[in-house]
Amino acid sequence: MSGRVMLKPIVLRDLKTMAVDPALDWEPFRPGVDIHRLYPAEPNGTGAALLRYQPGASVPRHLHTGFEHILVLSGSQSDDNGTYTAGTLVINPPDTRHTVSSAEGCIVLAIWAKPIEIET
Repeated sequence: MSGRVMLKPIVLRDLKTMAVDPALDWEPFRPGVDIHRLYPAEPNGTGAALLRYQPGASVPRHLHTGFEHILVLSGSQSDDNGTYTAGTLVINPPDTRHTVSSAEGCIVLAIWAKPIEIET
């Protein structure tokens, strides 16, 4: 064996129910937006988390340095390209920019290949 540490897979059954569990550990991310990290961020910025937007919350304009996948689990989320309701998967390619907001509040699964860069 090569000496690599064998990690167990992370299995999240019924993610929609998990995301609204009142016992879930959330921490502040941006004003009005909380984060629950599914695993610690990697040094290169790779990460996965649940983001919980309060009604009216937003994330300022930012640049994607790698792919970002957003799965809307509840509520709706809007950006420069439209509004996405529960069940929508949005894939933002590298070198794209947008501002994100949620008028009604939402919970999303966010998976980042690389870190984002806030522009404002």
